[in-house]
Amino acid sequence: MMNSISTDICIIGAGPVGLFAVFEAGLLKLRCHVVDALPQVGGQLSEIYPKKPIYDIPGYPEVLAGDLVQNLMRQIEPFHPTFTLGERVERFAKLEDGSFQLFTTDGTEILCKAIAIAGGLGSFEPRKPAIDELEKYEGGRGVYYMVRDPEHFRDQRLVIAGGGDSALDWTIFLADVAKEVTLVHRGTMFRGAADSAEKVKALHEAGKVRLVLSSNVSHVHGQETLEAVTITANDGTTETVTTDAFIPLFGLTPKLGPIGEWGLELEDDAVKVDTVDYSTSLPGVYAIGDINTYPGKLKLILCGFHEAALMAQGAYKYIFPDKKYVLKYTTVNGVPTL
Repeated sequence: MMNSISTDICIIGAGPVGLFAVFEAGLLKLRCHVVDALPQVGGQLSEIYPKKPIYDIPGYPEVLAGDLVQNLMRQIEPFHPTFTLGERVERFAKLEDGSFQLFTTDGTEILCKAIAIAGGLGSFEPRKPAIDELEKYEGGRGVYYMVRDPEHFRDQRLVIAGGGDSALDWTIFLADVAKEVTLVHRGTMFRGAADSAEKVKALHEAGKVRLVLSSNVSHVHGQETLEAVTITANDGTTETVTTDAFIPLFGLTPKLGPIGEWGLELEDDAVKVDTVDYSTSLPGVYAIGDINTYPGKLKLILCGFHEAALMAQGAYKYIFPDKKYVLKYTTVNGVPTL
């Protein structure tokens, strides 16, 4: 029997911006159902770097990504949101009364009065280096495209490849976790934050990590699991390094997925919105967070929180066009419950 859900707003994406949208909608007494293709809430924060510290959330000098997700879940508890996880929204239809009907990959039907797309950059696939037999060591056999739990690499010998923020940040973090860390970068200048690059160089000079520049990992070796990698310098010289894990961190390739086929106005694979309320070209459908675009757009979590607040106001007006909502401050009225 098909599972059918009815709600006020269907939020597509359970990342931090989608979760905070539940809070803002809840203040307006709007019910929310959240859908995400991942099996858990948190989006990239849970899937890619739950143990990574975040420094630009107001009120938190430093907060781990996973802890931020837990706090957001506690914040929205009074509004009793419902969730469909591990399923992706495949298709939708706008009904004659202005409401919407959505269907997921598993056939779940969601009836809602408005839609908020908070799907980050869409679905992600890691950018994999062109190395023969690399896939042989995927699936926990020595090649990892992201660090979900640093403790998995406790006392191991690691080779990390990349020159961006992720490669630098994890090299710094894992220097105190792993037995050995080698960072391989094809250039001499890093794309990541200058401060992080200086920290990595300092760790190298202190003998805590090994930094190999102007080089690439060209081959992987091992029987059932990874045992070593070959590093080839730009001048053609090679060396083979024994390792327990190879972590190429070349970023992720975003894919907009089925949302790109909904007829929404797009620009460079992002959904164009009106910054008055972050509405899309289709009335009743809103886009917040990294998935949208507008002049001056900054892809920051804190900006997504701002967008969620204005989206909720716009959705309220769409759902109740004849009602006038008077803004109430939580410092005065507290947090209402549904």
